[in-house]
Amino acid sequence: MKNFIKEFKEFIARGNVLDLAIGVIIGGAFGKIVSSLVDDIIMPLIGVITGGVDFTQKYIALDGNTYESLAKAKESTAVFAYGNFIQNIVNFLIIALVIFIIIKNVNKIQSLGKKEEEAAAPTTKECPYCKSEIPIEATRCPHCTSELK
Repeated sequence: MKNFIKEFKEFIARGNVLDLAIGVIIGGAFGKIVSSLVDDIIMPLIGVITGGVDFTQKYIALDGNTYESLAKAKESTAVFAYGNFIQNIVNFLIIALVIFIIIKNVNKIQSLGKKEEEAAAPTTKECPYCKSEIPIEATRCPHCTSELK
């Protein structure tokens, strides 16, 4: 049992697990921010554009009756709340867009680092015969005139 606890502590202490935990926590907070953006800013604007439609109150009562609100309909019967579904799709699209932009920029930054590494590639090599430093494209050593392969 002590071995198990020791292994578990080592597993938790690894950087990847901590990074994942931090990512999940930040992701949860970011999800709340995006939900607020959609619920409080984007959907009301879409409502104004569509003539005052409140998507959160869009539903179909499955018993065929009409109710004053979604909450009252849910109390009485099963409902198909397609307005909430539309709102969740908008949430998802915004989160996906932000993640896409972040990943695209991270990849761009990483590719810049790779270009710098490639630029720092060696420009000289050592002659295998006289051990002099010569240009990497050389086919013949300028010091000992040996033919290089």
